[in-house]
This record gives sequence, C-alpha cells and structure tokens, in this order.
Amino acid sequence: QVQLMESGGGFVQAGDSLRLSCTASGRYAMGWFRQAPENERQFVAGISWAGGKTYYSASLRGRFTISRDNAEGTVYLDMKNLEPEDTAVYYCAASGSDSSWYPNGMDYWGKGTLVTVSS
Repeated sequence: QVQLMESGGGFVQAGDSLRLSCTASGRYAMGWFRQAPENERQFVAGISWAGGKTYYSASLRGRFTISRDNAEGTVYLDMKNLEPEDTAVYYCAASGSDSSWYPNGMDYWGKGTLVTVSS
C-alpha cells in the first residue's frame, strides 16, 4: 500500500511563506490539493514522477511552486505571499498518470495538513 504524509502547515499571517512537504514512495505523479471548510477539494499543483513537468491552478497566479526530490521520496509545495483565501487543509495525492488533476482521478491521498492564514 502507499502511504502519504503531509507536514509543514501552521498558522501564519498574510504575506508569509510556507513550505509543505509530503513523503511518499513509488513511481507516481504527485499533486497538491486544498479544501477549505464547506468547499470542494480543489487542485493546486501537480508534478510528473521525474519532475520535468509541472502543473498549476491558474488562480494561484504564480505564488506557489511544486517540486520533488525522489531520492528523499518527498514532494514540496512552496507557498509565497499567502492570503487569507489560502486557508485550507492541504492534501498531497499520488497518481499513476499526470494526464488528469481532478480529485477523483488521484489514486492515493494523505490525511492533510492545515494552513491558516490570518489577515
């Protein structure tokens, strides 16, 4: 079985930066998703297994960067200039393909890490 574990969330102020990490193993494309209270889970960023292709939600406007270190089995999400609207539980997910980034297309999920951004 595949186990994913997110870390790095916390309580920050608007304008701060955070790095989220997700540990995982296996040859998977990886994605970050987020879910705010009462909202649907939404795609944030994705990356191919080798790291050569990245995908982003257009709504992030270049503030977030996804990367991975396969030797360490870790995927990162670097978030800059955080806004209160970024407050959500952030999940990492694994997929056998990077052709789709819809939540229902992902194969495995972590339990999430909470990011709270205050104004």
